[in-house]
Amino acid sequence: MPYDVTALRGHFPALAEGAAHFDGPGGSQVPGVVAEAVAGTLCSGIANRGAVTIAERRADAIVAEARKAAADLLGAVPEGIVFGRSMTALTYDFARTLGKEWRHGDEVIVTRLDHDANIRPWVQVAQERGVTLRWADFDKDTGVLPAEAVTGLLTERTRLVAVTAAGNLLGTRPDVAAISSAAHAAGALCYVDGVHLTAHSPVDMAALGADFYACSPYKFLGPHLGIVAASPSLLETLRPDKLLPSTDAVPERFELGTLPYELLAGTTAAIDFLAGLVAGSGSRRERLTASLTAVEEHENALLRMLESGLADIPGVVRYGARDRERTPTVLFSVIDRSPATVYRELGERGVNAPAGTFYALECSRWLGLGDTGAVRAGIAPYTTESEVDRLVREVASIAP
Repeated sequence: MPYDVTALRGHFPALAEGAAHFDGPGGSQVPGVVAEAVAGTLCSGIANRGAVTIAERRADAIVAEARKAAADLLGAVPEGIVFGRSMTALTYDFARTLGKEWRHGDEVIVTRLDHDANIRPWVQVAQERGVTLRWADFDKDTGVLPAEAVTGLLTERTRLVAVTAAGNLLGTRPDVAAISSAAHAAGALCYVDGVHLTAHSPVDMAALGADFYACSPYKFLGPHLGIVAASPSLLETLRPDKLLPSTDAVPERFELGTLPYELLAGTTAAIDFLAGLVAGSGSRRERLTASLTAVEEHENALLRMLESGLADIPGVVRYGARDRERTPTVLFSVIDRSPATVYRELGERGVNAPAGTFYALECSRWLGLGDTGAVRAGIAPYTTESEVDRLVREVASIAP
């Protein structure tokens, strides 16, 4: 069965309000089954995890199923799935934990393409530990981060490379596999920010070579939560700060406090929903791969349509790569109109395309957009051709 975006949209209550949502990179809309899973968990008997009461067993089962679902989505194993309040919070936790072993003169590589959540935690820990920070720059004209821009910085003192799987401002997809392979050859770990990729493409941690893969369910139709996937054997070598009575088992030793069971149930529901976007059989992992491949094809067709439409509007300036592998994200500005003005005028017309740096501060500054940024339009699994037409038409009406 082909990808049916009309049928898909019927599962999203928020879309009935009539707005055209190009704000998915900041957080996607949610299908009804996810909301039902969250509400159902909150309305059922729940307790701290255990094996005695029904409420304890229910909580334990919710956590176990969420780990399995996340592992299927990312090509990981359940025992290596760590949940936390957000990707940012988890990355800070892992930066502090990994940084305990770093010594003066060690080196860490970050890129100017990344969201600040995969930059600042490493920058701050490096400063605290006397570790040398090395910056990998992307091409300002194309938005491309060549693998050699990162691998050329590697030395025998490199301890970690932090790189995005897809830049959240430009959509650029670096060659993470080449970067991680070179990092491993130098004896370094690779921490991959997959927040902006996971909603748009099948993910295979092994193929990427990621030692850590971080993502956020609320970007792929789920609730607000953070996930970091890693191999259990790697997690066993790390000693995070934790409360004395809390378990030392992996992955629980990295999960501070009681987990939000309702959000975990919603995450499982979101992943199951993604697995059913196109008809298919096989394991959940196989169905997820088929569905996200179909999503990628659908979104890429709309991306080409959006790029073509914006290119025909005088006064519109687009940033980053075209005709390159990327997520369906377009960053643009309108001459003689501030990004905030374009954002507001589009919003008044029912088109949600926000403006700013979206926490990709280094990226925005490197592009020459400063701390203001530009307008970002992101295509989601529920985006239609008519919505792309609507966006292009409204931008044309705003342009001078």
